[in-house]
Amino acid sequence: MALLDNLIRPNIRELSPYTSAREQFLDYGLTLLDANENPHGPIGLQANPYSLHRYPDPYQRTVKNKLATIWGHPAQGIVLGNGSDEIIDLLIRIFCEPGKDEILITAPTYGMYKVAAHINDVAVTEVSLTNTFDLDAVKLLQKVGANTKIIFLCSPNNPTGNLLSGNEIVSVLSGFDGVVVLDEAYIDFAEEQSFVSKITQFPRLVVSQTFSKAWGLAGIRLGVCFSSLEIAHYLNRVKPPYNVNQLTQQQALLALDAREDLAKLVQQVRIGRELLSEQLQQLDMVEVVYPSQTNFVLVKVKHPEQVFEYLIEHQIVVRNRSKVHLCQGCLRITIGSALENHKLLDALKGFES
Repeated sequence: MALLDNLIRPNIRELSPYTSAREQFLDYGLTLLDANENPHGPIGLQANPYSLHRYPDPYQRTVKNKLATIWGHPAQGIVLGNGSDEIIDLLIRIFCEPGKDEILITAPTYGMYKVAAHINDVAVTEVSLTNTFDLDAVKLLQKVGANTKIIFLCSPNNPTGNLLSGNEIVSVLSGFDGVVVLDEAYIDFAEEQSFVSKITQFPRLVVSQTFSKAWGLAGIRLGVCFSSLEIAHYLNRVKPPYNVNQLTQQQALLALDAREDLAKLVQQVRIGRELLSEQLQQLDMVEVVYPSQTNFVLVKVKHPEQVFEYLIEHQIVVRNRSKVHLCQGCLRITIGSALENHKLLDALKGFES
């Protein structure tokens, strides 16, 4: 564990993790009388296909083995979370001393990095992206201080929708001695490849992904973290023992077994994104539709507050980002179904008339 000796909080290094009843013995036909479970099954279900009266596998081994096969990354270097937000929180708790250390983020970016840091009493330093929403590695690294433990990067970025330059990301990885977390929540919609394959080259790189976007499974709350075995070791020590429930694990397995459908769904979103972008650009109120590698577009409009409220009145909800750094006057619009996109465009045309 020498690689992380100067990064891991001392109390985490010395932590004796909670040992759950299901770490060693799963429900493989054994008589399980060790975890104080109800032997008579769950209430309210006519069928019990997933043994819901038993605690789930705390390490989600079957799901991880499938992910390992797909990604070519060792299962021992994969950690699953109750959404990616749990992964973000765990990483900050592992590496950052409250009241002492800091994380470094770009602006604009996903808001939960800052929220999780503040919850843990960890300082946040923000570094602006360029005017084209790209990463400037030199500028970013100049802001690294003695107590900077983690850099969070989001690519494709939320709320701007673009990929960060791969060369700039590599420069950050090469120039920073701490942990770099690359959030790839939207990578399935992008034209570039994931950075998962670079973890061997950069062992302090952590790549997070999610089942919430392209996989269409936001409701099951499943985040995926790819890392070195060393970082995964500490994540498993700190996480709650049963952080991913049995129903979520089973649904993830069903999705992974049907993964040939993913490309079709992604292509539908891409087609919808291009059509919506073209039609938005024809509206007088629209000043810019920014290029996107995600399932949303960032759109700069005239009178963003009025447009936002007008859409609410017409029962259409978009995200108002008009006060976010570099996103002045912008609304973030998710790519909906063809019917939803048509409804949005009709509403916006009504606002102009």
